[in-house]
Amino acid sequence: MEEVIRSLLEPITEELGVEIIKITLGSGRNQLLRVMIDQKGGVDSDILARVSRGLALQLDAEDLIPNAYRLEVSSPGLDYAFETTADFERYSGEWVKAFFVDGRTVEGRNLGPLESGDAFTLQVEGKRPSDTQEEVISLNEVTKVVRAINWKEVSRSRK
Repeated sequence: MEEVIRSLLEPITEELGVEIIKITLGSGRNQLLRVMIDQKGGVDSDILARVSRGLALQLDAEDLIPNAYRLEVSSPGLDYAFETTADFERYSGEWVKAFFVDGRTVEGRNLGPLESGDAFTLQVEGKRPSDTQEEVISLNEVTKVVRAINWKEVSRSRK
């Protein structure tokens, strides 16, 4: 069913220049259809509303979901764990936090995935700008990677 919904949704998202991140349809009488979309730089509430209205019209016209359903269209928050190479590409240049299998956490600027798709490059700041270094991190080494806020950058911009 998610693939059929995706086929209805793709023309809408392509027109608006956004990517479909995830589609999930719950079960039961009052099913919840969750659609997650995003684009580089984020999506605003107008885009979310337009996607929601467009998809609702398509679903009603096709009568795909026989019972009542609720539609939730959202964008990923900071706690959304990267799942695909496309996530690393979409958030290239953004500050991220990597949680390692051994319990460590490291923050830095995501420089994007390697061509192989099994690793990404993280630019880690040192105490001084000259201490900044790039680390290639294998996806096997991390439990999850999420976007984060670079508080040093925020405090520097306030001065």
